[in-house]
Amino acid sequence: EDEKKRAYGERILQVEKSYFTPVVFSTSGIIGNEADKLYKQIAVRLSEKTGQSYPDSIRYIRQRLSFCLLKTLVVSLRGHRGSSPKRYTDRNDYNILYLIKNNEIN
Repeated sequence: EDEKKRAYGERILQVEKSYFTPVVFSTSGIIGNEADKLYKQIAVRLSEKTGQSYPDSIRYIRQRLSFCLLKTLVVSLRGHRGSSPKRYTDRNDYNILYLIKNNEIN
């Protein structure tokens, strides 16, 4: 995390006037400190917007993340088979992306 922040943080702050939070996972699935804070912030804001409890929101985010990482691992080990995957087929994922895109979750 620290290496990524040093490499990209200053440039992003100067050029894009924004902040950089690396989302880092170990090969055993352990989440980095910055990524954990990010997911907790997203869960808090998601629970406020949707009316769900915080534990339900964080559980949902972590489950979706686990499945996404698992899919990526499987594809990297055996290669992609079949037709290309459809994007955003899960309605809940689309709703989260819509809220973020429209700046309803800051």
